[in-house]
Order: sequence, then C-alpha cells, then structure tokens
Amino acid sequence: MLTAVGDARWEADLASGLSREDHGVQVVRRCVDLADLLAAAAAGLARAVILTADLRRLDRDALTRLRAAGVAVVGLYAAGDEAAEQRLSQLGVARLLPHDAAADDVSAAVQAAVGELTRPSSRSNLDWGDPGAALAESGDLPPLDEVPTGAGQLIAVWGPVGSPGRSTIAVNLAAELVGLGHPTLLLDADTYGGVVGQLLGVLDEAPGLAAACRLANLGTLDVARLAAVALEVRPQLRLLTGVTRADRWLELRPTALAVVLAQARALAAYLVVDCGFCLEQDEELAYDTLAPRRNGATLAVLEAADMVVSVAAADPVGLARYVRALPDCVELREADPPITVVNRLRRAVVGPGDPRRAVLAALERFAGITDVRVVPDDRDAVDAAVAAGRTLAEVAPKSSARLAIRELAAHLAGEPPARGRRRR
Repeated sequence: MLTAVGDARWEADLASGLSREDHGVQVVRRCVDLADLLAAAAAGLARAVILTADLRRLDRDALTRLRAAGVAVVGLYAAGDEAAEQRLSQLGVARLLPHDAAADDVSAAVQAAVGELTRPSSRSNLDWGDPGAALAESGDLPPLDEVPTGAGQLIAVWGPVGSPGRSTIAVNLAAELVGLGHPTLLLDADTYGGVVGQLLGVLDEAPGLAAACRLANLGTLDVARLAAVALEVRPQLRLLTGVTRADRWLELRPTALAVVLAQARALAAYLVVDCGFCLEQDEELAYDTLAPRRNGATLAVLEAADMVVSVAAADPVGLARYVRALPDCVELREADPPITVVNRLRRAVVGPGDPRRAVLAALERFAGITDVRVVPDDRDAVDAAVAAGRTLAEVAPKSSARLAIRELAAHLAGEPPARGRRRR
C-alpha cells in the first residue's frame, strides 16, 4: 500500500507498526504530496492508500483517479477531530480509522477496502453517504417537517437538439409543483446554454450549481451549505443557477453533481433539473476514461432521475429529431420510460386537420408512443412571462399552456388534476 499522511510522526508509527510483524500489508511508498500519490497509483505500485484530510488539494476528482487506477482508499484522522472525519466521509471515503489504530485494525481495513473495490458486484469503496446525516440545524434552512429526509423525487427535463422548450417546461413545472404545495428545488444543469435564471428574472454571475459542485468536490457540501447557495426565488421554490458561459461546463463534473443531487433530495420534496440535449459518450470512449465529459452532467442527471420528462417540438423537424434521439434516452433509463411532452402544438406547421391527432398518430407510428402530454402554443403568454422574468402562473394563469403544464405537474405528483369553476 501507499501512504500520504501529513503528520510525519503518524506515518512513521504506521509504517513501523506494520513492519514489525506480517499483517498481510506492506508499505511500498510514502508519498510526499498528491501529485506523488497519483503518479504512484497510476504506475500500479500498490492496491491501497492510507491518507489524511490535510493532504493538500485532496478532492473528489483525486479520489476518482485513485479508484480508476484500482487503488482503494482508507482515511486516517486524529481522535476527536470531527472536522477531518466529516470531510473524509463527505469526500466518499468509507473506511476511516483513528491515527492510533492498531496494526491489525489497519490491515483489516485496508484488505476490506481492496476487497470492496475489486468485487464485481460492489460499486466502489467510496460511499457518497446519507445526505440526511449532514442536515444541520440552521436558520437558513426552510421548514422540512413535511419532507422525509432524503426522499425528494428527481424529475429530469430533457429534449433533443433544436430548443424544443426544455427550460420553459422545467421552470413552469417547478412553479406548478410549488403551487400544489410541494417544496421544490430547480436546477439548471444545461452545459450548452442554461437560461433558467434569466427566465425567472435572476441575473446571477456566480452560478449556484457550480458553487455546489465545487463544495462537493472539496468534500465540504452538506444540506445547510446547499441551502445557502440556492436562491429562494419564490416561497418554497429554490433555484441553483447554471453556468453563465458555455465554456464553464468543466465546473459541472458528474461525480460532484451526483453528490449535489443526493444532498438536494433532503432539501426539497421535488427536484426539477433542466438538462442539456446531447447524450453521446464519444468523449469518454475515444481516448481517456478520465477525460472531462461535457455531456457527463446530463448523463448523470438522467441516470439518477426518478422520472424523466422528454420534450418534443410539435413540428415535423422537431418530431423527427425526437424520434431519433429518444432511444438514447431510453437506453440510459433502467426504470420507467420517459414521459413524452409535445410542446408548442399549433395548426400552422402540422397541416390540415386536427393537429393534436396528427402529432399523436405520428409518434405512435414511428416511435410506438401512445401516452403523450400536449402543451398548446400560447406564444403571447410565454413571451409575456419571459419579458417579465416570471412564470406562466403569475403572468397568465388562464393560459392554455399553463393549464397543460399544471396537469402534467399533478400527474407527476400523483394528484388528481385541478378543475376550474364552471361558468354560467
């Protein structure tokens, strides 16, 4: 195994304790910094490493590289140092030991970590932990009495290339879930052109989702800190804004985003995530499995989602793009298939006859989809909402598009659709 321990006395005691007798573990290198540790791991010198929280530049990306190199991780902390223990735990190190642990205990922990890493059925020896365990008593947190810890439902809003209206559906879907009485967190994970903040009148130059991913990568993210970086744009509606420039997509790493989503489940009853359009994985497969992946954020969200709302534009080009891209989305989903939403339904681009019937017939014929939700094209109401930086429920509560999205929200929440009053 390797060691990367900040305190030289701990490291010396650890190495001498393991060398006195045959414990089944041998220290082959004592690394001086993170670069030395990663180089030794990449060279295949060891199968495990013992490290401490004070190792400079230690983050989740470094642990991911160690895992990819086949090196299991065991954390060491000073007895009573809760901050170091908590940071290692939040980074995902499952095996933790006090610095004065006996050699037999160290050997057992190392061998168990190696066994978990090499076992085919095991995910890894890095455990993201229970998000609810980090729920701190803070005045910044909203009342969560009605929300079971970690029980938030994740709804991903995805659609193919061509701007079919993903962001509009996501923003108004989150607003309608709040209108049904469910605290909701809206996240902008589009790495190509996130505009959710602008649709709600929030011009934020410091992306909230990127800040949360940064904290997750450093192992310091908990529910209290997540609530601090999430803006409360409406009562019971919080927002994690996306990257303001497309070239900042590197800040939304999939491993860190997975931790943010796990923590966010304890913050709100529903998580609505606006995803990017691209699902290809060529960047990962072409030359390096550890290379940054621009589409990794979208793939991570779709794989973690409880429900996926896939949006198609109601025109010949939009439907063709949707039919061609849908199999890639279905392949990522091991649970229920996506819920198809046809947006901007209008007669002009469909042709003579009933446009709704024509669109449903086309989807059933070419994709085998029979359950479709339709959102009419109410351009005036949508334009007014965008200009005001508000939702359809606030600007045009009687809009046909708003009523269709409200029915979709009720369907996703498992509630009967609201019925309006009958006029005389």
